Amino acid sequence: MFKYPQQVEVGTGAGTGPASAIYTLMPGFYAVHDRQPGTPAPEAAYLFNDGTIAVFQGAPDQAEVAAAPEKLGPVYALQAGGSPAVPTGLVLIRFSKGITVEERQEEIRQAGYGVAERLSYAPNAAWLRSRSGNIADALSGINALREIPAVENVEPQMLMQSARR
Repeated sequence: MFKYPQQVEVGTGAGTGPASAIYTLMPGFYAVHDRQPGTPAPEAAYLFNDGTIAVFQGAPDQAEVAAAPEKLGPVYALQAGGSPAVPTGLVLIRFSKGITVEERQEEIRQAGYGVAERLSYAPNAAWLRSRSGNIADALSGINALREIPAVENVEPQMLMQSARR
């Protein structure tokens, strides 16, 4: 499997303040991505996105790793003992007002990412995906994105169980 960072900081650009949240890797859990929606997963500890992502406790068997390593991913928690959070591989970047994503396209590419989705309502923000397409690279490269001039916020998309208030 890929090497995932132990912690993922969410928040501001370089030198603009402390992280607003820190996700910590949950040992003993792994996620399986790109499952058929609604497919039963009786051994799953958690299901996300109508079952397209399943979280399992333990370690994946070697046959599963060999067959489709790109479908396996890490599981994080927002706080110790907290609910699981599963990264999708997408990263949201937001620049200062008046700076468009297009203006920073080359810096984004040099950081190892490409634009996955432009946000028509926010020309200074976009969803990015690592150029390799794997989640480990998306999470590991977040600090490089923070170093791009005029970045205000960078955060990975993390799926979590909804909570009732």
